[in-house]
Amino acid sequence: MSLRQFLDGFDPLSRRVFLSGLAKGMLGLGAVPLLTEVAAAGEAKKIPLEAARARNVIYLYMAGGMSHLDTFDTKPGAATQGPTETIKTSADGVRVSQHFPLLAGHMDKVAVINSMMSTQGAHEQGRYYMHTGYRVRGTIKHPSLGAWLERMRGRIHNTLPGHVVVGGGASMASAGFFDASLSPLPIGDPSEGLTNSQRVAHVTEDQFQHRIHRLKQMNKAFREKYKARDIEDYAKIYEEAVKLMSSEDLAAFDISKEPENVRAAYGDNSFGQGCLLARRLVERGVRFIEVVRGGWDTHSENFDQMGDLCPSVDRALAALLADLSARGLLDETLVVLTTEFGRTPDINDRAQGRDHYPAAFSALLAGGGIQGGQTYGKTDPEGRRVVENRVGVEDFNATIAHSLGLPLEFEMYSPSGRPFKVGHDGKPVKALF
Repeated sequence: MSLRQFLDGFDPLSRRVFLSGLAKGMLGLGAVPLLTEVAAAGEAKKIPLEAARARNVIYLYMAGGMSHLDTFDTKPGAATQGPTETIKTSADGVRVSQHFPLLAGHMDKVAVINSMMSTQGAHEQGRYYMHTGYRVRGTIKHPSLGAWLERMRGRIHNTLPGHVVVGGGASMASAGFFDASLSPLPIGDPSEGLTNSQRVAHVTEDQFQHRIHRLKQMNKAFREKYKARDIEDYAKIYEEAVKLMSSEDLAAFDISKEPENVRAAYGDNSFGQGCLLARRLVERGVRFIEVVRGGWDTHSENFDQMGDLCPSVDRALAALLADLSARGLLDETLVVLTTEFGRTPDINDRAQGRDHYPAAFSALLAGGGIQGGQTYGKTDPEGRRVVENRVGVEDFNATIAHSLGLPLEFEMYSPSGRPFKVGHDGKPVKALF
C-alpha cells in the first residue's frame, strides 16, 4: 500500500505499510535517528579524516560480469579477441573497443585499470566482494562503500539522502552492520523520480497533520515501553518523510526539469537517465550515487549482446563526463565504472559466449583527482592473466576511499565488537592520482 492509500484511509494496515514502506524506500532521506546523530557526532571527532580529492562518487555498476576483451582491454590480432575491433581515443596509447566511439573522445579524462582480479567467481559473492571489500560471511553483513563514506564524512545536505542506488536490487549496496539509516535510498525508474512523496490533493495540510498527530499518539505508549534504537529510527523516518514532502529539495529527483537536449544526450533508456539523475543529485550534495546496468552475463551470443549492451553505457558515460566537466564538478566527483569479474578469453562451444572469469577484468576511474588518459596494469597478449600491476578488489575499494580522504587503517566495530576497515586490507593505487 502506498502513501496515497495511507492518506485516503487511516487504518492499522495502512499504518504498518506506511511504516515499512518508508523504512525501506525512504530510509536515508535525512532520516538519521537522534541517537545515531549523537553517537556519530561523538565518534566522528575520533576519525582521522585525510585530505579528500573527491567529495562525491558516481558509481556505475555493470552487473553480470562485463567482458574486458570486448570493452577496455582489447587484444587486436589475438584468437581470443573474436570479431570485436579496436579504436583509438583522445588519449595517446589508450584504446577501447569499437562499441565506445563516443567515450573514446573523453578518454583523456579516464584512467583504465586493465589488471583487476577477484577471488570470487559467482555473481552474488562477486557483487558483495566488489561493493564491500569483504567476502560473504554467514555471521555478519558488511557496509558498502557508500555507507562507509556517509558514516565517516556525514551528509552534505540535511534533507536529501547521503546514498542512493538507481536500478539496483537487494544484492547491491547496503548499510551492513552500520545503523539502518545509512542504507541507500532505492530508485527504480529514474524517470519517475521519488514515488509516493506527494500529499494527495483532496487531503488538506491540516487534515494531514492531524493524521500524523494521531499516529504519534497511537505509537507513544509502545515507544515509551520499548526504548530501542530501531523504534526511534522509525519514528524519525515519519518526521523526515513529512519534512521532505513539503521540501523544494524533492525537485532534485525530477529529471523532467532537464532540457530535452540534455536528456537526449544521456540516452533514452533507464541507465542513461539514471546517470542524468546522478548528476542532478551530485549537484545538490548527495555523496554517493550508484547506477546499475545489468545484463552482462553473456554466456551465449557474447558478440551480439555486446552490440546491445555497450551503446547505452557509451552514450551515458560520455555525456556524464562532458556534463560534469562543463559544470566544474568533475574534479570533486569520482566517477567509477566496475563489475564483479570479467569473461573468459575463450569462447565456449555450446553457445558462442564467454563465461565467468575473475582472473582478469577491467575498471574505469575518472575525476576526483585521478590522472586521466592512462592505462594502468596489463594482461598477457590473450587477456588470460594479469602480468603487470595487479589490482585486487580490496585495492580498488581502497583507491576509491583514498580519493575520498577516508582513513584506511581506522577501525570501526560491528555490534559484536569485531573491527573492520574501509577497503579491508587493500592498498590504494596512488600511481593513478
